[in-house]
Amino acid sequence: MFVPPRRFRRGVALTLVFGGVLVTGGAVGSWGAEARNSSRAPARSVADEAEHQAVEAAAEAMAAGKSGSAAAEEVVSRSGDRWSAVYSAREYEGVRQSLDGWYVGVGIWVRRGPGGLIEVARAQEGSPAGRSGIRIGDRIRTIDGVETGGRPVTEVVSRLRGDQQDAEAGTPVELGLQRGDHRWPQTLYRARLATRSVTAERQPDGTTLIGIDSFTKGSGEEVRRAVRDARDGAGILLDLRGNSGGLVAEAVTAASALLDGGLVSTYDIRGEQRALYAEQGVVDTESPLVVLVDGGTMSAAELLTGALQDRGRAVVVGSRTFGKGSVQMPEELPDGSVAELTVGHYRTPAGRAVDGAGITPDLVAGDGAEERARTVLTGLGGGS
Repeated sequence: MFVPPRRFRRGVALTLVFGGVLVTGGAVGSWGAEARNSSRAPARSVADEAEHQAVEAAAEAMAAGKSGSAAAEEVVSRSGDRWSAVYSAREYEGVRQSLDGWYVGVGIWVRRGPGGLIEVARAQEGSPAGRSGIRIGDRIRTIDGVETGGRPVTEVVSRLRGDQQDAEAGTPVELGLQRGDHRWPQTLYRARLATRSVTAERQPDGTTLIGIDSFTKGSGEEVRRAVRDARDGAGILLDLRGNSGGLVAEAVTAASALLDGGLVSTYDIRGEQRALYAEQGVVDTESPLVVLVDGGTMSAAELLTGALQDRGRAVVVGSRTFGKGSVQMPEELPDGSVAELTVGHYRTPAGRAVDGAGITPDLVAGDGAEERARTVLTGLGGGS
């Protein structure tokens, strides 16, 4: 579930508390399938080090008359961690709203295509992008004049949604698009859009295609319903391409639809080794299952992929996933800004680290990955 950031407390500036699981990407341990909570490690943990740096930097910055957000910026700068971040109150509200099921943006989901180029994975129906005629596979060459080539998918998404402080519904974003040899500029105006994070469609061959765009509130139960409805079909194709993650609790609920209890992931917080488990009363352990992934599959989506792969429940097809297996915890500062520092990492049930490594598919496929996945599903006994 989403947990609001803990408020700043005098004398313990920027103290990081794991108050539930807002982990927008999971968390990590260093053990295998039977992992349980254990005693605190003698060495300073990642979380303790983050807190130490936070307190030290905040004390120095505030003694110099700087604001809480300025202190947090110093923490992020010192940490050298690419996932640590500081949000203004407005920016963090945007993060929260997105996890609640709506966001400000243009309705484009992106993925990394052939040659590392950014392309459209989906254009939301009724969105500014959908109404403009933008199609799946269109390449996004530039955003507001900035070339997208070589940039992380997360940065591209941020630029599209306008996470900068001055971006809101009604603001323009200038895209440079390409379809085949045709290039053209396109101006879109951001809008307040509802997210439909889970879609399910029965295919002509009897298989069910379940797409999960992100793990927002309630998405885990939506996956459970979709799997339940698909039980009498000929197999399930779970599409996690372009899924940038979200709420870990929702990913675990989704795993509970396909795994008969047992380990989903391990992680550590402050040196304590912990684990996430699927619920008992599984919906479907028998239907053939193939998971589609790509370079835009991140965070909680990687957690789910790793669990299904390690436990032999699914065949994974596509390209190597992004590789974000770190946990960020939020702390609200006096000025309303929020600091998030990395305090841990997660591993798959077999003990594989995800951060910086990603998940390697069982069958690597680029162009035509979905067709390959359908062929694999047929081979597993699904399809007609």
